[in-house]
Amino acid sequence: MTEKEYNECVTTFSDNVYRFILKNLRHEEDARDVVQTAFEKMWRNREDIDAQKSKSYLFTVAYHQMIDHIRKVKRIQLREEFDDDIRVQNKPANNLKKILEEALARLSETQRSLVLLKDYEGYSYEEIGKITGLSESQVKVYLHRARVQLKNFLVKKENVI
Repeated sequence: MTEKEYNECVTTFSDNVYRFILKNLRHEEDARDVVQTAFEKMWRNREDIDAQKSKSYLFTVAYHQMIDHIRKVKRIQLREEFDDDIRVQNKPANNLKKILEEALARLSETQRSLVLLKDYEGYSYEEIGKITGLSESQVKVYLHRARVQLKNFLVKKENVI
């Protein structure tokens, strides 16, 4: 990958990678740090990267950086316990986005990443497998389970708008 191709990659994919990481981490500064580190790794390894595969490489590196960040944060902070019986009530229609974000937040890190990669970024099962290090069948199973969990949360009587 040349310097010009690297710069084109930054211009083309930086927003997509940032949105993907931000949706998972839900913290702007942390998302910026993860994305910056991913681009830094890409810069250091640019000579070994095929420009045609730069998007996949970038999302793979960013995904692994995000997982490392989450593990590091979990070791530092005490994890809050949440009660599954807490119900969302009296949600006005303009809070649909908030309800969707809450539903995504209830998924595991892996499930949330898979949903975002497939439904938000449009990757194929094979591409998601390469990014996450899972087999294609594992991606399908985890994604199915995540969607069932999302559906169950979103169709609860208390959450219906």
